[in-house]
Amino acid sequence: MPNGIDHALRRDAIDELHARPFPVVTAPARAAFFAFTPPEGPQSRDAAAEWAHLLKLLDYFGLAHPTPGASHFSEKSGGVWLSWESHSEFTTYTAILDDLGKSPFDGSEFEVFPTDWMSKIPGVKLSSCAIRIEECTDTKAIQLSLKSWFEPESLSVSRVLDDAAVIAGDYRTDASGNLRFALFADPSTGPRRIGRIIQRLNEIEIYKSMSMLGLFEARKLSKDLSRVDSQLADLVADLRKEDVSAEKNLHDLLGISANLEGLSARVNYRFSASKAYAAIVNQRIEVLRERQFEGLQSFREFMMRRFDPSMRTVQAMDGRLQDLIARAIRTGNLLRTRVDVERQSESQELLESMNKRADLQLKLQKTVEGLSVVAISYYATALMVYVFLPVADIFNIPKSIVAASIVPFVIFGVVFALRRIRRRLPS
Repeated sequence: MPNGIDHALRRDAIDELHARPFPVVTAPARAAFFAFTPPEGPQSRDAAAEWAHLLKLLDYFGLAHPTPGASHFSEKSGGVWLSWESHSEFTTYTAILDDLGKSPFDGSEFEVFPTDWMSKIPGVKLSSCAIRIEECTDTKAIQLSLKSWFEPESLSVSRVLDDAAVIAGDYRTDASGNLRFALFADPSTGPRRIGRIIQRLNEIEIYKSMSMLGLFEARKLSKDLSRVDSQLADLVADLRKEDVSAEKNLHDLLGISANLEGLSARVNYRFSASKAYAAIVNQRIEVLRERQFEGLQSFREFMMRRFDPSMRTVQAMDGRLQDLIARAIRTGNLLRTRVDVERQSESQELLESMNKRADLQLKLQKTVEGLSVVAISYYATALMVYVFLPVADIFNIPKSIVAASIVPFVIFGVVFALRRIRRRLPS
């Protein structure tokens, strides 16, 4: 027996694999499925209100409450199997009744939910569909039912799970605002397999609806990207113009980049979610193992014609957005290069100007030194004349001769002293 302490989430991880069990359905039956989402997106979700809303429904059916914090619940009450699931962006309810009702797709299956309770759903309805489950293998009888219930232009029909059943739907709303699906089960098909097919139909519908939200965001984004694309093209053209300053280009580029980042923040979550939901739709259709029914289009063919182009539009808009962001980065690099060149040119001009000023200062300094030699020599000569004048009077030497004799020695001494001082100064 292995020893050791379990990871804190080990039990939760195991339980998650067995969460949301498939319903067990015996034909004939009918199902009502609907999903709602917060009106302002996941950030506006009121988990407490959704939980309280669920408990009111369970009290209405007399069912026990699930553990607080649970994300799914399923239980049978009388002839109704009830299921609730809470997902990251939406909440679903499914009710399966053990009868076919008075007439096909009359909307009566939704009467299992109290009218007052339905009117107080804490969100907006995202999808709702009615599913009719019959036990039938006669091709002609199935064809007559399909012709009566669905629009031929958009009808999708398939044999699924190795002829265990025939499923059909036209993805159009009826007078009650619900989508309609039909399931014709082979008598040998077990209740659990029927339940799995119903679950797959519901999952295909809700994940398709969630994926389509990205299409409308992509359409809004298209106009914004066209405007930004034009602005970015004009900015790149301005980079070639000498009369447009780099500061103006930089200011414009900052505005464009900020706009792109805002657009990316607005659509990034929605686009990523649409891609993930679309992958789930394709996976759910794949596991049904469809085969064609009497030459009619399958669910895969319907999605290929109607759904896949929408998802390609989302991918194209996401790619265009990322391309514009990359172009803005490259434009920023070009602009940075231009600014660096302009700054280097300005620095070169500044250095040349400083050199000219230094030359001028040197010339002025030499001029000042020359004048200093003259001035110092003048005063030094005057002092020396006063020193030697008494001696000159003794020998009757004129003052002018004395001054003239002293001047060369004074000038030489002053020049020698200034050069000596200059050599001692730090360079």
